[in-house]
Amino acid sequence: MADTDTQWFYDLATGEVSQGKTSGWENRMGPYSSEAEAREALATAARRNEEAEAQDREDEDWS
Repeated sequence: MADTDTQWFYDLATGEVSQGKTSGWENRMGPYSSEAEAREALATAARRNEEAEAQDREDEDWS
């Protein structure tokens, strides 16, 4: 069994979580090590985006 067969993924098209690659790459987020992490994929992405945007704002204000 390949590593990705035991990892979890979030399907953007359906909002479902699955173990293993069951959807195409264009609708798949992951891999995640647990089902719970996969269920939080959108929240995790939103948090990371906000953190990156905050860092960008700090970088712009350095001068």
